[in-house]
Amino acid sequence: MGAPYIELDIHSTRDGEIVVAHDDHLARMCGLERTIPEMTYAEVAAADAGRMFTLDDGASFSFRGKGIEVPRLADVLAEFTKLRVIVEVKQIAPSLVAPMLNVIDRAGMRRNVLVASEHQEPLDEVRKLAPEIPTNFSYLESGLFMQAMVAGGANYTPPGAALQIPREYNSWPLVTPESVAFAHRIGIEIHVWTVNEESEMTELLDMGVDGIISDYPQRVLDLIRRRAPASR
Repeated sequence: MGAPYIELDIHSTRDGEIVVAHDDHLARMCGLERTIPEMTYAEVAAADAGRMFTLDDGASFSFRGKGIEVPRLADVLAEFTKLRVIVEVKQIAPSLVAPMLNVIDRAGMRRNVLVASEHQEPLDEVRKLAPEIPTNFSYLESGLFMQAMVAGGANYTPPGAALQIPREYNSWPLVTPESVAFAHRIGIEIHVWTVNEESEMTELLDMGVDGIISDYPQRVLDLIRRRAPASR
């Protein structure tokens, strides 16, 4: 489609393989009442990752039995060497940061990844072991960003490179012209998730956000292309 980034989530199997999956439990994707951390990679790879995927609210499951597997992070990075990748660490314990960095290094992708997490521990570890790799802000750090903005931002040093947040939280607007302007003033980007409606995408682009994370990337790309000057 031409999207410059992909975003994915990772977990570790019992034998230390880093795999790409949103949930640590395989029920929603594979129909299995098992969790990735308790399984070996061979067991995870044997699961049918297309089993529960439906495009018509369960009337049909056309991806079942097609040999679709839960992929390893190494396989994804090898497939998409030209893209930038946001790697979100879902797992806290045991830590998977060191093996994740090994996978990234073997793929030669240190300059192509941003490591994200809502948890503080993985971000602290990445910043210690690989300070050249950009990170997002943890849940706590996102709150401190908002406090700093309200206080005027004096002496505030951003801990990461990109604030990745929903548009609002508990009816409190997070992404506003003021928060975008403050982020840019202190030298960070704002990425907003998960945005699927074109009208909301338009509003966010008008504010100047730097990234939109969406289940429908084609909608974002088409909108951006329509908005681009004709000379481009």
